Parts: sequence; structure tokens; C-alpha cells
Amino acid sequence: MGAKIRRELPLHLMIVPGLIFIILFSYVPMSGIVIAFQKFIPAKGLFGDQQWIGWDNFAYVMQLPSFTQVLLNTLLISSFKLILGLMVPIVFSILLNEVKNAAMKRTVQTTIYLPYFLSWVVLGGILIDILSPSGGIVNELLVSIGLPKIFFLGDNNWFPVTLIGSDVWKNFGYGTIVYLAAITGIDPGLYEAATIDGANRWRKVWHITLPGMRMVIVLLSVLSLGQLLNAGFDQVFNLYSPQVYESGDILDTFVYRIGLLDAQYGVATAVGFFKSIVSLVLISASYFFAYHFAKYRIF
Repeated sequence: MGAKIRRELPLHLMIVPGLIFIILFSYVPMSGIVIAFQKFIPAKGLFGDQQWIGWDNFAYVMQLPSFTQVLLNTLLISSFKLILGLMVPIVFSILLNEVKNAAMKRTVQTTIYLPYFLSWVVLGGILIDILSPSGGIVNELLVSIGLPKIFFLGDNNWFPVTLIGSDVWKNFGYGTIVYLAAITGIDPGLYEAATIDGANRWRKVWHITLPGMRMVIVLLSVLSLGQLLNAGFDQVFNLYSPQVYESGDILDTFVYRIGLLDAQYGVATAVGFFKSIVSLVLISASYFFAYHFAKYRIF
């Protein structure tokens, strides 16, 4: 046991900076949860003599006419992001793996990976320009083929589609690299044996490639499920406007407006606390199902 600890000590030491970061920025601020149960007045301070009001902030939030719509928007947008964010990289990595030209393969990998490194501040400005109904390249192309212009960022029917599509475009390159790494770990002898048995490419993908990627797919699915109520604050905040609140307002932007703009700190904390509890339940359920149906354990 002592030899094992000494051998693995460098690996454990590598975790220490991440643990310190999580403790400082995730666990220490949890003391502020009490604000959700108070009529919080900033002048009295976090540990001052605040009025305790129990569940009143939660009841107030649930009675807001816009809260149900905000919750539905969050679930709709984040669900499609999670589903497409898993499916698109899987399909693309399998297709890219079939490319035999190494130079072309590296070029495509670099090209699709590049947007992942750009912030939503930068991409938001780019999208606002290219999707603009007055002079945007996308609408100019639509007009050139005889189609009407679309106000992607100002139409409640198109705004969620724009959010989902742009998020998948930005992040699928990262997922593709992860799945390609999983594919390279598959024993080449399996493909050779399948070729001898007369299997075509589709059969090889279905019976060798996908099963070989299963554990990585399960891992990323489990980690993603806990983010079901995180529909992407950075993206939405940089792209939305009051005219698309009906279809684009999510829990994070809702908390931002109530807490920082309207100074209802207790109410905003209550919404954040509600979101954290639901996320905890979802990620716990995902661990349970991953173990019982796929026999996969992260810890």
C-alpha cells in the first residue's frame, strides 16, 4: 500500500490546485445561500441582522408569471444543446476517422476546433454582424436565392434555433477531438478481423467503433446531464434583447436581471439555489443510471 501511495503521489498532487480552486470559488461562497431565506439588505452585510423570511422568496418566484416560461426556455434550449452536442461530434468523428488523407484530416480538425477557443463576446459580435437583417451575409444570401430575410436575433421563433445551432457549431470540434482519441484506442486487429469476415464500413462502425467509444460517450453524457439547467449565460447574454425574452430568457439571465439590475438579492439567490438543487438531483441520477445500465463508474 505504501509503495502504491508513493507511486501515485504525483498524480494526487496534480489535483491539489484544482481542489483549492473549487474550494475557494465553489464551497466558500456557499455561505451566501442563507440570503435565499432572508429579506436581504446589503447595508447590513452578509452576517448582519437580516430579517429571516423562510420560504417567502421561493413562493414569490413561483408566482411570477414569467418564471414558468423562463424555466421552459431553459429546459428546451439546454436539452437540444446537450442532445446535439453529443450526437454531432460522434457522427463527425466517425466520418473524419474514415478520411485517409492525413493532411486533410489535420486541416479539418484544426478548422472545426478553432471556434472553441473564442469567447462568446467575440463570437456574439460576429454573429450579430453576419445574421443582421440589414446587410448581414446570411440574409443577403437568402435574398439572392429568392427567400425572405430572417431576423435571427429578433424573432422569437428563430432565436432559440440560432442559440442551439451556434452553440453546437462552437463546441462540437472539442467533442470531435475527444471521440477521435477514443477511436484511436480501439484495437486495429478488430477491424482487420471484420474485413476478413466480409464486414463493410457500416458494419465496422456499428459493431466495433461505436462499442469502442461507449465508455467515453457514457462519461460525457453523465457529465453533461448535470448541466441541464445551464443553457449558456455567456451566449444568451451577448445575443438576446428584450424583444426575444419570451423565447430566449433563461434562468441565468433571469437571475442576473432580478439580482443585479432590480436589486432583489434574496429572490435571485432563491432561483440560483433552486437551480443548484435540481442540478444535483440530475447528476446524481445520471451516475446511478450510468452504473446500473452501462456498468460504468467515474469514482
